[in-house]
Amino acid sequence: MQLTGIHHLTAVTADARENHAFYTGTLGLRLVKKTVNQDDVSAYHLFYADGLASPGSDLTFFDWPVGRERRGTRSISRTGLRVAGEASLAWWRQRLADAGVVRGDIVLRDGRATLDVEDREGQRLSLIDDGGSGEAHAWADSPVPAEHQIRGLGPITISVPDLAPTDAVLTAVMNMTPARDYETPGHPGSQTHVYAMGEGGAAAELHVAVEPGLPVAAPGAGGVHHVAFRVPDAAYQDWAERLRRMRVPSSGPVDRYYFRSLYFREPNGILFEIATDGPGFAVDEPLETLGRTLALPPFLESRRREIEAGLAPL
Repeated sequence: MQLTGIHHLTAVTADARENHAFYTGTLGLRLVKKTVNQDDVSAYHLFYADGLASPGSDLTFFDWPVGRERRGTRSISRTGLRVAGEASLAWWRQRLADAGVVRGDIVLRDGRATLDVEDREGQRLSLIDDGGSGEAHAWADSPVPAEHQIRGLGPITISVPDLAPTDAVLTAVMNMTPARDYETPGHPGSQTHVYAMGEGGAAAELHVAVEPGLPVAAPGAGGVHHVAFRVPDAAYQDWAERLRRMRVPSSGPVDRYYFRSLYFREPNGILFEIATDGPGFAVDEPLETLGRTLALPPFLESRRREIEAGLAPL
């Protein structure tokens, strides 16, 4: 049984309108689903992705009226966004400098050219040259030229104070493979350990930074809620049974309508999700018009008027 890569990452914003403007206007991603948090319908859940809303390209946000995240360990600390080639990184460096959101220069990290960025709430992102590997699905209406568009997620970096318990779950439960390590940026003496899934590569790596000297992070805007890992639809029940058999406390099967999920926390408290590729975001609206209206799963449709009344326009 193998995870096949990063499925999506869900973060937190306290300003849905500004968030929408940045991720669609500045970063050029497509809003592929405008819906609500199924466990808190007062909050938007916004999904940004590539032109085909492909699994592995979804960067999503809960819109909650909260203060800023307090950065620290026991958290998901950085989100990789893949682009093809150093020429694209140079193009992005200029675009983001003009927008006032670049936080550094292009650097070589773990063998890949990387540009660190923060959105206006402090969400930590890195544009990473993936060498053009794998498929890419440009969005025709993006303000970013097709050759420079963000291709998908990965790698994702988490911070833990102690590697051993996290390593045990990643290897023994999730079947990830230790690949290599490198010095954690900005933390001399700290190592970041790379774990590969499936065929590996930037879209299928989790980077684990060991940072025992940091305080424990506190959730908030600019922080990340959870990271999800891909499995084929047919493997979902096997993964549910695997977690049960290995006595990993989990949510059990959860149907999110657009995909099916399993949630659990690794030993340092970070929320992980296993999610299926299907059925996908076109299950309730045409691919051509994804994200233009508020989409609700069938079990919330009877509450549409109430839910819409509680949401501010984007």
